Amino acid sequence: MATASSEPCIILHPHDRRVQVRIGDRLLADTTRAVELRERGYPPRQYLPRDDVRMDLLTHSETVTHCPFKGDATYFSFGDHTDVAWSYERPLEEMAVIAGRLAFDDEKVEQRVGGE
Repeated sequence: MATASSEPCIILHPHDRRVQVRIGDRLLADTTRAVELRERGYPPRQYLPRDDVRMDLLTHSETVTHCPFKGDATYFSFGDHTDVAWSYERPLEEMAVIAGRLAFDDEKVEQRVGGE
């Protein structure tokens, strides 16, 4: 049995469950091509392909953060809702599968995965 310290810090799980993201009655994303990223100490995050996100409704914010495991993230807002999503445009090599995909902040949007 692996110990917590021997398990990878991040595990990626591509899946075909339907993921929908809304703010109020506005559908921001709808996909069956998400990649679930599980990072020790954080809730699972769904990284969605841009083709399945209403990018016309989102605007770049000035927020940028850095993760030592993923790289630099840029953020997106929806109207008065700031920093509702982020993306790693050029993630570290080990995280290439999430390049350009968007993850949404569960505290700022309603996100449904599969039958949830």
